[in-house]
Order: sequence, then C-alpha cells, then structure tokens
Amino acid sequence: MSNTTVFLLAQTVASFSRSELRWEFANIAAAVAILSIALAAIALFCFGRRTRDLTLIYFGLLCILYAVRLLASRPSFRSLFDESPMFWVYVNWVITCTIILPLGLFLYQLADEHLRNFFRWLLAAQTVFAIFGILAAALGVSLAKLFFANKFVVLGTLAATTLFLVANKWRPGARQRLSHEFRVFIASFLVWMLFVVNENLLGLKILTGRNVEFLGFLVFVACLGYVSAYRTFANEERLLAINKELEIARRIQSSTLPQSVPTLRGLEIAARYVPMSAVAGDFYDFLCVDERRVGILVADVTGHGVPAALIASMLKVAFAGQAAYAHDPARVLTGLNRALCGKFEEHFVTAAYLFVDLEKSLLHYSAAGHPPLMLAPGATGNVREIEENGLMLGMFPEAVYSSVEIRVGPGDRCLLYTDGIFEAKNAAQEEFGKSRCKEFLETQRDIPAARFVKTLLDSVAGFSGYNSSRAQEDDITLLVLDFQKETA
Repeated sequence: MSNTTVFLLAQTVASFSRSELRWEFANIAAAVAILSIALAAIALFCFGRRTRDLTLIYFGLLCILYAVRLLASRPSFRSLFDESPMFWVYVNWVITCTIILPLGLFLYQLADEHLRNFFRWLLAAQTVFAIFGILAAALGVSLAKLFFANKFVVLGTLAATTLFLVANKWRPGARQRLSHEFRVFIASFLVWMLFVVNENLLGLKILTGRNVEFLGFLVFVACLGYVSAYRTFANEERLLAINKELEIARRIQSSTLPQSVPTLRGLEIAARYVPMSAVAGDFYDFLCVDERRVGILVADVTGHGVPAALIASMLKVAFAGQAAYAHDPARVLTGLNRALCGKFEEHFVTAAYLFVDLEKSLLHYSAAGHPPLMLAPGATGNVREIEENGLMLGMFPEAVYSSVEIRVGPGDRCLLYTDGIFEAKNAAQEEFGKSRCKEFLETQRDIPAARFVKTLLDSVAGFSGYNSSRAQEDDITLLVLDFQKETA
C-alpha cells in the first residue's frame, strides 16, 4: 500500500463521525462475513465427497456479488484503491444488473416442476434486463437514470413474484407440493424483500433514513445457508443409503453365481465375471449331471444395474428348473424363454447353452441371439466360430431353438463369453472386436485356462484403457473350457 493510499485512508476515517464510523465498520463486517460464507459454500461444493448440489454454487455467487457491491459502496474500502468514483458506480451497476441471476438459478433448483416455468420466464426477463442495462451504461446512458429505472423494475418483479406465489398457494394441492427448502426460502426471501422495498423507497425519496438492506440480506443468507447445507447433507444421506442397498444387492447377486466351477476328469474350466457396476446383468451357471457331463449357461441381460440384476436372478431360478433337460440345449433355451416371457417389457436376454459330454467327446450347443462360441483345435488350425442362434429370450413365447453337435478332443479349447469382451472400445472408439479375440485364442492356446482368462481380460483392459482413465462400459463374463487327455 502506497503512502498516498495510507494518507487517504487515514483522512477518510478521520472525516467520519463516531456514529458514521460504527456504521462503516458494520457494513464492512457484514460484507466480510457474507464473503466468508460464500467461499465456504463453494469449497463445500468443490470438495464434496459424493454429491455436488448446484445450489451451493449459485448461493456462493450470490453472496460474492452482494459482498463486493456492499464493499464497493463504502468510502473506507474505496479509498484503498486508486480508482475514480465513477468506476465504483459502474461496479455497483454491473452487480445490480447481474445479482438477480444466481438468485433466480438458486430458486429454480428448489422449485417444483409446476413452478419452474414461471421462474424460467423470470430468469429470461432478468437476463434481458441485465444485458440491456450493461450495454446502456457502456453506450453512455446516464447511470442515475438507469438506477432510477431499476427501482421500478425491482419493485415490479417483487410484486409479480409475490402475486404469483400467493395465487399458486391457493391452488388445490399447492400446499402439499411446496418442499421444506422452498418454504424456508420464501420466508427468508420475504424478510429480505421488506428491506429491499425500504431501500428502493429510500432511493425514490419516498422514505428517509439509513439503508439497512444488508441486515435483511444477512437473515436471507443465513436461511439460504441452511437450505444449501440441508440439501447437501440430505443428498449425501440418500446416496449413502443407495450405496448401502447396492452393496446388499451386490452380495445377493454374488451369491446367485457359482462359488466354484465343476471338477470333471478330462476338463478344466476357468470362469471370470467382471461387472461394470455394483450389480450387473451378466450371468453364468452350471447344471452338473454327473462326473462326465455338465451343462453350462452364459447369459447377458440388456441394460445394466439393478433392473438387469433382478432379471438375472429370475434367470437363475428358471435355469435350475431345466435340470431334467440338461442334455438338450434347445429344450433348455425353450424352457427359459417361456419362463421369462411376460415378466418384463423393456429388456431381453441373450444366452448360450453348452452341454459337455466327456464320455462321448461331444458338445451340444444352442444359443439365443448370443455371440458365437469360439473353438480352438488342439492341433495347429484356425479358430472356429460356432453359431446356432434363435431369438432372444423373454420376447417371443413361441420362439423355436435348435442345437448343433460338435466333436472335441484333447487339447481343444472352447471359449464362451458375453459381448462386453469384443465390444470394449478404446479412446478412438475402436472395438476390441472378434478378430482380436480369435487371434488371441490362436496365439495363446498353450497357456493354462486360468492364466488364459486373466491374460485376455488384461489385454482387453489395456486396449480400452479400463485400468487408467476410462470406466468399463459393459459387463464382462468369460468362460474357458480346456479338454485334456485323461490319465489312468
């Protein structure tokens, strides 16, 4: 601070009477308090753990604008800067034009849908006025005239808003539709508006006395702070409750999946289930007939989250009811389809069922709108795609399914999966694709099944960036079956 500034500040303070000095300090203290509250609200928004309520930002902006305008109106504060009096008048005018916007946006966040149309129009009108007022001042229109006109705009806006809220209050059911936060806002807003009306009447020379509008704003800020904090912590509590319910749902869904894979002589099975969220729509299960025969189902419910997980749970119950037909894939899928049809409208299920008969070295395979089975022969050779698809499950009660018979031998590897594998995309929106899956299956045919599953999933994650900056975009289920030479 320069010596000149210090001298001007001392001269300004010395020119105040004791009562004026008290009034000056009261205004500055109020401005500092309001500014501190604004910064606290913005910090709470920025560092919120889970939820970020926009009312905190609008509340903070409103308080910052008001605090700056209050400081700019005080001679002791202005004396700290080497700016002309006209500069501070322009600052006051710009804030006067724009301060209503964060207030309107705050109110819009609190309002129910039936009130929001009114506040949209009010915000639009205030935005037009703000633009017009700032441009008019920039073009040289007298600020005294603009401030005088603003008094009527403010009083007119208050009258229109009050009439609308009173009329809305007497509408049938309106009392029930007003939220707690909105009622607190209206009560504090009306208190502040009494002080605003007094300030505007003082400006119009209808009343005389000091402008104590900032006291009303302090009451208003306290109530807005309560509303913002109430909404923030209520949202946090709701989110914690939802997360707790999702964790319970995740545990329940995990219990519906096999806790281990069947152990059969001559067959090694490795399975991995990677949901994109706490609960998912992918599903797999086994029907163990005996130590030489097993049925394997892999399914994918459209959509994600809780609805898909609930349908997957329904699928488990329906699949358990098909144990008597485990040897017949077409009949299993027909039974699942009839069990699911009519249970939901906006979802469907793709599925693949594979029956393994080690006694005869045969596979029986059928699918319902599912990606093809991939089979890599033990000897050198190309990977085969085996597709025997019918209609998706849960949509057409009379859908018909067929099955195909496949002979296998020692060293063959079979891959069952959901489309989350080959539909995984990188930052350039390029899919991992079936061709990469086939190439991986061809080049990694010698590594054990469990290691193969892990390596393939790592390859997909590395391609798509799931391990770093990008979230997984779909559920992934992967089963690998290795047919081995039996030992005596």
